Amino acid sequence: MSANTSRPGPGEWEEAARLLSRTARDLPTGRHDYHRERLMARIEQAQRTQETSPGTAKPRRLRLSSPAIALPALAAAVAAAVIAGTALTGGNGDGPHRLATGPALTTQVGAASPDGVSRLLDQVSLVAAKGDDHPVLKAGQYVYIESKAADTFLKTVDGRSSLASHPLHKRQAWYSPDGTKGWLIDPSVNVSPEGETLSLPDEQGNTPVADLNHPSYDYLAKLPTDPDTLLTRIYKETRGHGNSPDQEAFTTIGDLLIESYPPPALSKALFKAAAKIPGVVAVDDAVDAVGRHGVAVARLDEQSGEREEWIFDKNTHVFLGERSVQVRRAGGLDALIKPGTVLFTNAVLRRAVVDGMKEVPARVG
Repeated sequence: MSANTSRPGPGEWEEAARLLSRTARDLPTGRHDYHRERLMARIEQAQRTQETSPGTAKPRRLRLSSPAIALPALAAAVAAAVIAGTALTGGNGDGPHRLATGPALTTQVGAASPDGVSRLLDQVSLVAAKGDDHPVLKAGQYVYIESKAADTFLKTVDGRSSLASHPLHKRQAWYSPDGTKGWLIDPSVNVSPEGETLSLPDEQGNTPVADLNHPSYDYLAKLPTDPDTLLTRIYKETRGHGNSPDQEAFTTIGDLLIESYPPPALSKALFKAAAKIPGVVAVDDAVDAVGRHGVAVARLDEQSGEREEWIFDKNTHVFLGERSVQVRRAGGLDALIKPGTVLFTNAVLRRAVVDGMKEVPARVG
């Protein structure tokens, strides 16, 4: 992890790549790692923190499309880092590392207030409950989700850290109703431009049981639609994750907005549940990954200084995307991430039901 660290040989890189590739399949149904390079930088940061300051605060929560990395995925990533003997963040060759060359993404931090957030969530929940363009996903079909995403992260090379980014890029994902079949095309994650399978079981023969960290459509369809009951379940299933129970509950709901397919009744319940989480605020202006302005429902992680924002159209209240913005300067290595840095941004462009894997729905209009 330093300038004196020996470089791994081809065999070690192959093993590391195999383990890293498996992390995507360990996170089915919208729970895939957008930021492998950031993950490896975080592993190095965590190791350095443990070596220099035992017992200090845990490192910043990884911005994945999940509340927490599944244990098998984290184990694989850590094993890969150990095998490679480096943070794997300095790659300049083929594969996803070639995209991690952009500067830090920045934005104006919008004003936030608790005033009006309940009314905004009520309006959003009414729109979500209509379900006019939300057909039921049947066996043999797939939900197709097309989005654009970008992110900023700490990149460590030879012991020196700086900010870098994956520039805006298209992401396409397909998921079966039971979550056991899928495909992902994302140049920030995939080595091959053709994408990679998300189908289960993985190389170890494991088929994870669907839960809030790895939700399938079938799993979501069975969740309670009473907001109080639903929120209680969210707190229970995410206990021990994230920097606080309230932040993790908020993040869990937000993750479901990006890359899953909740039935309309559940979407309504999720927004109603979010209104009951302490610290939720409204942001007067927020911008998604493709530049669409909207209003946002947000919550500040007091420990990391990062604010997660769910962005909605100001007039129709349709969900546009999500982003995480640094609004307070953090300590330690994270001090490099200045307020106004966009750590993650996403814009959902299409969400549809299709009849086959890798089938792209026809554009309307």
